[in-house]
Amino acid sequence: MELTSYILNDIKPLNINSKISDLKLLFNELTFSYIPIENDDHVFLGSFSETDVHCFDSDTSLSNYKYAIEDFFVRESSMWLDVLEAFAKNSTNMMPVLNDKNDYLGYYELKDIIGLFNDTPFFYEPGGVLVIEKGINDYSFSQISQIVESNDGKLLGAFVSKMNEEIIQLTLKIGNSGLNNIIQTFRRYSYNIISGHEEDSYIESLKERSDYLNKYLNI
Repeated sequence: MELTSYILNDIKPLNINSKISDLKLLFNELTFSYIPIENDDHVFLGSFSETDVHCFDSDTSLSNYKYAIEDFFVRESSMWLDVLEAFAKNSTNMMPVLNDKNDYLGYYELKDIIGLFNDTPFFYEPGGVLVIEKGINDYSFSQISQIVESNDGKLLGAFVSKMNEEIIQLTLKIGNSGLNNIIQTFRRYSYNIISGHEEDSYIESLKERSDYLNKYLNI
């Protein structure tokens, strides 16, 4: 997945000797949660948070608040998963991009990266979503793939959606097949089904009604 074409450079880093009022003006004009900062030699220093800046004296220099600069960024060569993780860890909607020489190239905007993921098969291909759970030491991605494919399913994507010391929860996107046989196979392999398909819920409902009817007839 090529990300470099999404690098934007319409917003240049603000000089560290600018006034806080200049930074506040930028935040008022833009919708970014952070603005990148550079020194007189155009070396990237980090970014100031909009939340912090509104607490600072407008007539003073940014250099007086160097302690508040947050030093997060991604590389030009960073993979999309690393970029998404950086956005999440720093609670930002803009992410500075540097090359291997630490030169500032521009930034990624969160909505562009999210939009890029919406174009992946995980989102646009038809299929069902299945959430399964198992002991942290008992699950296997190879086994999960085998279960899906042995039931004529196509695994379109999978990610770990929850994990602690005891259990792991995985979200699967499955195409090319109804999910019921896959769900039943996962259960035979001792996977808990956290969120299944409507087909599975329907069969469970029929089973409950059948059990109730048998009990009624045996009275």
